[in-house]
Amino acid sequence: MLLELENDNLNEIIAENKNVVVQYSATWCGNCRIMKPKFKKESTVNEDITFIMADAEKFPESRKLAKVDNLPTFATFVNGELKNQVQTNKYDVLKDLISEVTSN
Repeated sequence: MLLELENDNLNEIIAENKNVVVQYSATWCGNCRIMKPKFKKESTVNEDITFIMADAEKFPESRKLAKVDNLPTFATFVNGELKNQVQTNKYDVLKDLISEVTSN
């Protein structure tokens, strides 16, 4: 499942779902646009994970749930807790991060 965050309520979505992967991005971020279709693809092959697209500039409270100081940042949450995060534009690094969630 892929959701695009429309409100600053990422904490609620994380609390309601066991496995969550978030892509923090911004409209001006070129690397974010490059990674978005890859992130969407992963959401179709990992059906037991909730994938969230979060605009890091529009949603400051959601941004605080991870250490976002560069974009794109990808963060994983399991049972409501931040497990890991990476700042990358490399597909293999994203896939490795997602595999950490699926191995739980």
